[in-house]
Amino acid sequence: MPSAAARVVLVTGVSRFLGARVANTLQADPGIERVIGVDTVPPATPLGRTEFVRVDIRTPSIAKVISSAGVDTVVHLNLVTAPSAPRSKVKEFNVIGTMQLLAACQRSPDMRKLVVRSSAAVYGSSPMDPAVFTEGDEPVEAPASGYAKDAVEVEGYVRGLRRRRSDLTVSVLRFANFLGPGVDSPFTRYLRMPVVPTVLGFDPRLQFLHEDDGIEVLRRTTVEDHPGTYNVAGDGVLLLSQALRRAGRSSVPLPGPSISVMGDAGRRFAGMTGFSPALQRWLTYGRVVDTARLVAELSWRPKYTTEAAFADFVSGEGLGRGAPLHLIDRLAAALHRG
Repeated sequence: MPSAAARVVLVTGVSRFLGARVANTLQADPGIERVIGVDTVPPATPLGRTEFVRVDIRTPSIAKVISSAGVDTVVHLNLVTAPSAPRSKVKEFNVIGTMQLLAACQRSPDMRKLVVRSSAAVYGSSPMDPAVFTEGDEPVEAPASGYAKDAVEVEGYVRGLRRRRSDLTVSVLRFANFLGPGVDSPFTRYLRMPVVPTVLGFDPRLQFLHEDDGIEVLRRTTVEDHPGTYNVAGDGVLLLSQALRRAGRSSVPLPGPSISVMGDAGRRFAGMTGFSPALQRWLTYGRVVDTARLVAELSWRPKYTTEAAFADFVSGEGLGRGAPLHLIDRLAAALHRG
C-alpha cells in the first residue's frame, strides 16, 4: 500500500555495496525529498544526490543526525556479515550500533518507518531442521556465535521498539545469501578457492537472493507500508554439489574437522577469514525458507530464482573451469600428511 511517510530517508551502512545501491535507488524516487547515508568511512562510489554524513551509529551522534534532519524513515543495513575486524568490534557494530540507532528512532517525533536488514541465518542450521522455515518457526538450535547470533539480538531489540512505538511501521527482512556480480561474501570467497572443500557425507540444500531483487524488496518496503517480518529468497533451491558443478569448481570431500585446514588455505588463496562455525554448519545442513508471506504481502516475487541468481554470479565471476589436477593432488597429499 502506498505510504506518504518516506520523505527524508536515512540509510545506514551506505559505504558498503548494499547500502550504496539502496541509496542510489531511493534517491531516484521523486516522492523522496532527501536521502542521507551514514557510515564510519566515506563511500568508494559516487552517491549522487544522497548526502553522506560520517557518523558512527554506536555513538549518540546518530540521534543528532536523525533529529536535525527530520528523518522519518530509517533503512538499517549496517549488519556486518563478512567481518574483517575482530569479533568484539563486529558485535559492537551489529548490536551496540543497533541499540543506539533504535534509541534515537524511539525518541524522534518525526519517525514513521523502520526497515531492518536481518538474515535467514537466525534460523540456524541443524540436522533436525524442518524442510522449510516459515517466519513463525523457531530455530531448532539457536545460533551461538557470529553475525547470526547478532541478527537474533538485533531482531529482539527491534521487537522492543515495536512495543514502545506502536505507531511505527516496522519491516524486518530475513535475507537468504546474496549473490550477483557485485557481491563479496564468505560464500563467494569459498567458491573462489582453488579446490573447494565439502563436508563428507552431506549435500546441503541452499537458497540465494540476487542482489537486484534484494534492492527491490528494500525499495518497496521503504516507499510502501509492509509491516512485519519476511523471509526473502529466490524461488527454488540448489544442492551444493549442483552449485559446484555449475561453477566448474573442483571439490574435495573432507570430514568436518578437516574443513578448518582448508579454511587456512582459503585465507591465502581466496581472501577468506576462515570457516566460521555458522558457515560450516550451513555447508553441512543447508537452510531453506518459505517466502509465501512476502509474495502475498508485496504482490511480487523475485525476478531471479535461486538457480538464476547463481548463474548470474558464475557468469559475472568468469567461473566455469575447475582447478588443475596437479593442484588437487598436492592439496590432497598435504591433508593426508596433516
